[in-house]
Amino acid sequence: MAVLFGIDRILLSSPEWKTKRLGLVTNHAATTNDLVPSRKALLQQGFQLVKLFSPEHGLDVQGADGHEMKDGTDPLTSLPIISLYSHKLAPAEEDLADLDLLLFDIPDVGSRFYTYLWTLTHVMEACARFSKKLVILDRPNPISGNFDLVEGPMLDELEASFIGRWSIPIRHSCTLGELALYFNHTKNIHCALELISCEGWTRNSFQPDWGVRFVATSPAIQSFESMLLYPGMCLLEATNISEGRGTDQAFCLAGAPWIKADQIAGIFHDMGLDEIEAEPITFTPTDSKYKGQLCGGIKLSLREPEYFQPVFFGMLLIKLIQTCYPANFEWAPYPTLVNPTGKQHLNKLLGITGSEELFTLPLPKFIAAVTKLTKCVEWKDSMQEYLLY
Repeated sequence: MAVLFGIDRILLSSPEWKTKRLGLVTNHAATTNDLVPSRKALLQQGFQLVKLFSPEHGLDVQGADGHEMKDGTDPLTSLPIISLYSHKLAPAEEDLADLDLLLFDIPDVGSRFYTYLWTLTHVMEACARFSKKLVILDRPNPISGNFDLVEGPMLDELEASFIGRWSIPIRHSCTLGELALYFNHTKNIHCALELISCEGWTRNSFQPDWGVRFVATSPAIQSFESMLLYPGMCLLEATNISEGRGTDQAFCLAGAPWIKADQIAGIFHDMGLDEIEAEPITFTPTDSKYKGQLCGGIKLSLREPEYFQPVFFGMLLIKLIQTCYPANFEWAPYPTLVNPTGKQHLNKLLGITGSEELFTLPLPKFIAAVTKLTKCVEWKDSMQEYLLY
């Protein structure tokens, strides 16, 4: 039996607020388990939606990473869209004035620096400030809710940004609903929250186990493999190594014009990593880094997702390429709407100050330091009372 998302369960019920004036924070990746867009399904079931709000990448999930999204009108429902990835990151008082209640339904990818979580926190604060109830239609964590797979570092809030406002691990193993409960209490938001939980999801399962077809959550997350690799491969944004943007395999590729594919693939082969395979490849990005240039590198394939540690792997990959190509490797800025200069991007991704200094360590000391840094054994205890599954 397929997993039921929060949207599926609310469609089967008839809440007392069904005919009130409703806003919905959503995007086109938010669907029922039989792939009907949530906003369309709600309208078909008689829910009185009057306004939509969209996160980074826009309602159609086609907007480029880090680019401002404009307000607009949804061609599917003809409802107005208020962008929450523009000059404002939260609904303003006038945006909520004609609403009785706000719904939130956006799929997450289980990684701290994916911005949909932080849009949720801004929405919670706005609802608290303007006395609006928020109903979260929860969804499973697609890269599992297994706390044995949690990876840090924990965010140092001195490095807070829109890719990490508050202290959680990079790979957090929670649902957005669980994190909303946690932040509502620990950050004293006092948002009036209602959680509509999923049904049939177990914490050890991954997206392919749900019985629901994969839906891309943003332009670069086009497969389950890209989703699971993302918590580590996204760190390449802070370097002059391509993470595969501008191809149909973003976060499954790593390369640059100056990398010899066989060399890097050979190193990973010799390491004997059972959970992942690295094949030599050449690719030419159509956008982003090295647009139109032939890059040598590796293509990654997961063999044992249930054991894979993406953050550790991503940091190790950067270290090995830096070691093999010291004259070519560079740290690089990554400008976005919320960080226009793009400076100190690795600090913001890892959530720690002085992160580049880690990579000056000799390889044995580097591995020891990263092993320690990515352990977050206390996280499960912190989350225990907020877990829904």
